[in-house]
Amino acid sequence: MPKGTGKVIAQNKKANHDYFIEKTFEAGMVLQGTEIKSIRAGRVQLKDSFVLIRNGEAWIHNMHISPYEQGNRFNHDPLRVRKLLLHKKEIAELAGAVKRDGYTIVPLKIYIKDGYAKLLIGLGKGKKKYDKRADERKKEAKREMERALKLKNQ
Repeated sequence: MPKGTGKVIAQNKKANHDYFIEKTFEAGMVLQGTEIKSIRAGRVQLKDSFVLIRNGEAWIHNMHISPYEQGNRFNHDPLRVRKLLLHKKEIAELAGAVKRDGYTIVPLKIYIKDGYAKLLIGLGKGKKKYDKRADERKKEAKREMERALKLKNQ
């Protein structure tokens, strides 16, 4: 099964707007008991989250997983830092790119694959304001062309 396929739970829509995503990696997550239940219920948010590499391990910060309603005292802290499960070579590649080339590791989406919650992270370079404007113009032109074709075919 290719990377990023499965039942998509949450997506970071601003990631493609703010970054040029050059390479993606699939990472598992170390979760507590009620967190996976909240993720399956779709109560997770990737907005403002980011990945850091410390001591040869990848960690995701600011990913909000809402407390599980039936979790009572076993609930977790919604914004706790969670460990990501990647191969050592992948972590080394990510760390090298971040140090050398000024890349950022951006969470793209969370999905369920074979019963496990997976996080698709991307190695991205920040876009400048003029890049964002150019992308917006391209999208607008594409929409206009589709609208014109739709009207022509009717």
